[in-house]
Order: sequence, then C-alpha cells, then structure tokens
Amino acid sequence: MFYWLMKYVVIGPIIKAIFRPWVTGRVHIPRTGAAILASNHLSFADSIFLPLMIDRPVSFLAKSDYFTGKGIKGWATRMFFKGTGQLPIDRSGGKASEASLNTGLRVLGRGDLLGIYPEGTRSPDGHLYRGRTGIARMALEAKVPVVPVIMVDTDTMMPIGQRMPRIQRVGVVIGEPLDFSRFEGMESDRYILRSITDEIMVSLQQLGEQTYEDVYASTVKDRLRAPRRK
Repeated sequence: MFYWLMKYVVIGPIIKAIFRPWVTGRVHIPRTGAAILASNHLSFADSIFLPLMIDRPVSFLAKSDYFTGKGIKGWATRMFFKGTGQLPIDRSGGKASEASLNTGLRVLGRGDLLGIYPEGTRSPDGHLYRGRTGIARMALEAKVPVVPVIMVDTDTMMPIGQRMPRIQRVGVVIGEPLDFSRFEGMESDRYILRSITDEIMVSLQQLGEQTYEDVYASTVKDRLRAPRRK
C-alpha cells in the first residue's frame, strides 16, 4: 500500500510533472511472473525513474547505508527507500554477497520484478563498465529472463555528489528479454556466469550506445580517489 501511495499519489505525479520522463519498450516488461531488470547505473535517481515508468512494482537491491542514517534525514531516507520497494544489502563481499543473492532470489521466488545494476556501482564518467556475475547466478537459479534497461541523461540531471537535481527530461529504454535457459543447471560454472554477464553487458551497450570499458567501475573509482604521487 505504501509503495502504491508513493508511486501514484505522493511522489510519482510530482516527479512526472517536473521532469517529464519518457520511456520506450515498455511492452518488453513481462505482464506477470518474475524477471530481472538489468540496468546501467548513472545516478542515484535511476532507482526512482525506472520503477516510476513501468506498471509493475520493482524491488531494487540497495546498499545498506541508505537504511542506517541517523536523525530526521536518516529516517526520511529510510522511509523513502522502503516505500519505493528497495531492499538493504551489504556490499562487503563474502557471506554478505551470498546474503544479497538470497535476498534477490526471494523477490524472484514471489514472482516479482527485481532491479539490478550489474556494474555494482554508479558509473563515474558515463561509460558502461564490466558486469558482476551475481546477476547471472540469480537468473539461472531462479530460471527467469533478464530484461536490459538503459537510463538516459540521469547522470546530467543528478551527477554523483550533487544533492539537488537539475530540471531536465530523462528517459528509460527497455530492450527485449534475454533467455538463458540453455545454461540451466550451470550456475556453479564461473565461466558460464562470466559469459552470461558479458552477454547482458553487450546488450546494454548496444541498447544505449555507451562507451564500454572492460574493467570494474569500482576499480576506476578507487583510482580516482587514490592520492596522486608527487
């Protein structure tokens, strides 16, 4: 109920009126049943505009930091993320990665839509980066299709580090579902998982025509944060 109120009554109509977002390919979203929406990740706003532009509810795996803030701001952020269907995950790796996988599988097991950013973090420069293989394992274990999604201009509307968005149009491009049923039972094969993930990233690159970099976005961010040697 809270999700419905946020999307159709409280926040959704205001955002649509201000930013006038557009969408193409909405017909590719399955009307029923579970599926993974695999999106590029340009901005914090991606998790707002994608669910807003499709009819079915979408659950996103969001970093747990968004749910642990203190004070009024922390409470407001926590309520917003819960109200928009986002689920807290720990990105520290190891057992945390397994817990994240299980959280996603529970969503898919209910027959719902799960939104995933295969790059694992926001792009630091608008390029498309190497995908993490967790999405492939989820697709195989849950036996669901993967729908490629491209967010357009959300990075110029709300760049990393900017608190207030610019008023401009943004878009969502949805591609045809990808079927990986030919790899059923191979979810433990890391070569198969890498192949599937790469196929998803190629689909995203072709759909959005972003420059592709065969390196993890997190690696690039670490390089940018590292102090320069004199």
